[in-house]
Amino acid sequence: MMRSLYTAASGMKTQQMNVDTISNNLANVNTTGFKKERLEFKSLLYESMAKAGNDGQGNGKPVNLQVGHGVKPVGTVRSYTIGTIQKTDNPLDLAITGDGFFVVKDQSDEQVYTKDGSFKIALVDDRQMLITSEGYQVQDVNDEPIYFDSNIDIKKVSISSDGSFSYVTNNNEVIAMDSKIKIVQFRNVNGLEALGNNLLRATSSSGDPILEQDDEDLVKSQIVQGSLEGSNVQVVEEMVNLIVAQRAYEVSSKAIQTSDDMLSQANNLKR
Repeated sequence: MMRSLYTAASGMKTQQMNVDTISNNLANVNTTGFKKERLEFKSLLYESMAKAGNDGQGNGKPVNLQVGHGVKPVGTVRSYTIGTIQKTDNPLDLAITGDGFFVVKDQSDEQVYTKDGSFKIALVDDRQMLITSEGYQVQDVNDEPIYFDSNIDIKKVSISSDGSFSYVTNNNEVIAMDSKIKIVQFRNVNGLEALGNNLLRATSSSGDPILEQDDEDLVKSQIVQGSLEGSNVQVVEEMVNLIVAQRAYEVSSKAIQTSDDMLSQANNLKR
């Protein structure tokens, strides 16, 4: 009888984590570049009461007698389907259509990755540097910060679909710039580690970042200037998942209540 209590308890704990994951998805429905997560489950170990087998003459059990011990969460998997491209008309807002990631350098000089292209400008030594909202440097293909001269009007900066920069002078002359924004891909995007602030870190599971322009076999991403990629969370889908998780939680709690009632009846038996 005690086995059923612990088995049902594992179901309640797992569904609680499932609700936590769904809640995080719903909380980030308006977060730029957010990718929804899904919790994966696996069954726990089985206790074999009797094993299947025969003696070669047809004598024995044709099936196993096993009892499971519940469920456990084993991982969260992100869906990297593209979110809605939202037009902002801000020249420093960039959306990626494809599998690529922007590369930024955090406060510890570590390169991290993001789908959030809501970039800003910071003044550094009379030059304009492209940064994130947290002040992290956006990297170019040479792993250097991206600078604009102080005399360049940011509103006249143009960024092509491959990440190349140019600007229009007062004489309507188009001047190409040396910088090109760095876009990378990963062999296993689900191996990336989420850090918060819309940032991801490469791990041994994700593999090293692959620079798109150096790999001819990759399907190249496209940059859309003046737009941002919205979250790919579907509210209706998450609400349905939330109801399913709640019902699964209730069923497991009912199993605990039933086991408790059966134990109570057993304790009250009289000779």
